[in-house]
Amino acid sequence: MTAAKTFAIAAAIAFSATADMLRAQDKWPSKPVRMIVPFPVGAASDVTGRIIAQRLTEMYGEQIVADNRTGAGGLIGSQLVRDAAPDGYTIAMIGQPHLSNALMRADKPYDALKDFSAIGLTSITPNVIVLGKGVDVKTIPELIALAKARPGALNYGSGGVGSSSHLAGALFQSKAKINVVHVPFRQGGESRTALINGTIQYYIYPLPAIATLLRAGTLKAVAITSTKRAPALPDMPTSAEAGFPEYVSVSWFGLVGPRGMPKRLIDKLNADTLKVLAEPATRQKFELQGAEPGYGSPEQFAKMQRDEYVELGALIKDIGMTAQ
Repeated sequence: MTAAKTFAIAAAIAFSATADMLRAQDKWPSKPVRMIVPFPVGAASDVTGRIIAQRLTEMYGEQIVADNRTGAGGLIGSQLVRDAAPDGYTIAMIGQPHLSNALMRADKPYDALKDFSAIGLTSITPNVIVLGKGVDVKTIPELIALAKARPGALNYGSGGVGSSSHLAGALFQSKAKINVVHVPFRQGGESRTALINGTIQYYIYPLPAIATLLRAGTLKAVAITSTKRAPALPDMPTSAEAGFPEYVSVSWFGLVGPRGMPKRLIDKLNADTLKVLAEPATRQKFELQGAEPGYGSPEQFAKMQRDEYVELGALIKDIGMTAQ
């Protein structure tokens, strides 16, 4: 066989392999897609992720599987998606903890911006100040007065060091200038039990994580921490209406993939997710949980993360928050 013929055969094989790879990409997804959720079942990110995953599953005819990988305030989930192949078959539903976990540690576990591909913002949700058993206050100033009358005696809960609920609680503590004790929980059910039992005095939840229990009257809240009331709890006052306009706190969630995901897959996931978010049925589900559907391009979501990274960095430095 001549060298020219050998080269021609090799080139044909390489071309065929490339064509097969491109055809495989064109069929994406051709197998289940794992959506890592760094927090437990019932957390706000989990609620948001499962609503979107169910509808994308129907659209694609392939399962989008919500995979709850908890631990270290969301750190484990972020690391799993960072280390995954950038083929579109592993994505993650992240929020502020994705950024704060890197900011709190001197030995950075990952680069929160460069090690990931931004896909799109999926939801924005107000936080809500939920009271524990025996905390008989009706306004935020009354809660602050109680904390100041008993310095170091009140406990507030969170989903872990650096979680969105911890950041919201730390910001409230800073704005209110109160001395309270942070109590992190591994599971959402544990924190809700602690509130019901009066072990902790308050917890600042993303609304989707607690809306059902608030509507049922199992727990009570003092305020929504956004600038407008939430359709899910229309009778719940805002921070300003509850006497403390200085405090505004919201949570956000969005999809990311590993660094190096093909732009075509990023754009497809973004466009299809936005279609899902625009559907009346999805919007109704989100509003019922107290969330607003997300919007925008992958580039806009990447910029939002960059801006928030700077803001969170300043907050974490100001309050001295570190990983435990």
